[in-house]
Amino acid sequence: MLFLGIIPARYASTRFPGKPLALVHGRPMVQHVYERASRVIPEVWVATDDERILRTVESFGGKAVLTGAHHRSGTERCEEAMRIVSLRLNRNFDVVINIQGDEPFIHGRQLRQVMECFNDEKTDIATLVKRIDNKDDLFNPNIPKVIVNRQWQAMYFSRSVIPYLRDVPQDEWIKHKLWLKHIGLYAYRSRVLKLLTALPPAPPEQAESLEQLRWLWHGYSIRVTETDIENMAVDTPEDLDRINRMEFPEFEG
Repeated sequence: MLFLGIIPARYASTRFPGKPLALVHGRPMVQHVYERASRVIPEVWVATDDERILRTVESFGGKAVLTGAHHRSGTERCEEAMRIVSLRLNRNFDVVINIQGDEPFIHGRQLRQVMECFNDEKTDIATLVKRIDNKDDLFNPNIPKVIVNRQWQAMYFSRSVIPYLRDVPQDEWIKHKLWLKHIGLYAYRSRVLKLLTALPPAPPEQAESLEQLRWLWHGYSIRVTETDIENMAVDTPEDLDRINRMEFPEFEG
């Protein structure tokens, strides 16, 4: 099975412009992500809309493609990048992995977990979740929660706390360990990725501002697998300062 890793990297982030080029322990953030992902996935490319990011990736020996500035999501950027890379290499990939470009300490074990989901031929889309173990994450609307069924297929994603624990005081909810938070690492079969980007918006997606609800609304299934790794994403300059004060973690494959 041929996997293609794509790292979407926009320059014009609202909260942190130029984030992919921000220095993490002396090297651009996108370089950390690229090098770690490349230890697991043989073919990794950065998909960007900015020449500065393209040149930076090429300067450290990485591979990158320029994509349009009109994309509304990383999924759309991945689809365009997949088409460009497939043409350049004259190769069709079975699965595309959408790797978050703001997690410089990404773990190889998480990438492998998502890849292994496609050993099941029925898997169209796969993603990760982690058990919530603190109140801050539980009630944070910026951390989507996921309900899964017994086959570990996603039933719904929400910024609200789902499921709602009836007849229990909210300050005691965390003790019950019922909740899963979404880790934004996606993988899609290539034929499915092409279809996803053509779907019209869905009411739940528009209400929650979560693109994966569009896929569920239109009848696609999302395979979920659980990780025990706490990801460290860089959303703001303050996050960057915090990570740069930390000891640089070794790569875990």
